[in-house]
Amino acid sequence: MTGRLVYCMNVSLDGFIAAPDGSLDWTAVDDELHTWFNDHARSMSASLYGRRLYDTMAAYWPTASGDPDATGPMLEFAAIWNRTPRYVFSRTLDHVEHNSQLVRDVDIGQALAAIRDDVDGDIEIGGADLAHQFIRRGLVDEFRPVVHPVVLGAGIRFLPDTDEPLRLELFETRRFASGVVYLGYRVVRRPRDPSVS
Repeated sequence: MTGRLVYCMNVSLDGFIAAPDGSLDWTAVDDELHTWFNDHARSMSASLYGRRLYDTMAAYWPTASGDPDATGPMLEFAAIWNRTPRYVFSRTLDHVEHNSQLVRDVDIGQALAAIRDDVDGDIEIGGADLAHQFIRRGLVDEFRPVVHPVVLGAGIRFLPDTDEPLRLELFETRRFASGVVYLGYRVVRRPRDPSVS
């Protein structure tokens, strides 16, 4: 069975994953939520990253074990992150490290098919620019927004503009003590019309 492609990010109530300057200091990731993210990350067999997300994550998580301020859940996430293979889609990077493989100049549908040949299980996609390309192509199977009780007013959007509605089915929810709410949605696929070639 082919694994699902899952898009999971922290999101403001008005649908942004980062402030206009890219900052994330509006998120409320306490130990309870971080532990949930650890469980989510542990269930993924691989990750797809854009360049900006790769740069952000690679700047901290490979060496997080040496941070005296890192909490237990942060150290646990670092271990999960370091052992999970990543595929980094970039036209500007010439190499990647930390259990990562560079993907360049290839159709994203073909790239996903090749990755699925190599990966047994679910795959997470992260980073808005990259995820938006996959969403527009109808390649994302599940959306897992983690909604924070804050309105940013502007920023980097969780979802792109689309040419037609994307039908979703709610399959899971969780409310955290901080007021954060996780919503799990799967895409409702229309049966293919056999009369259309």
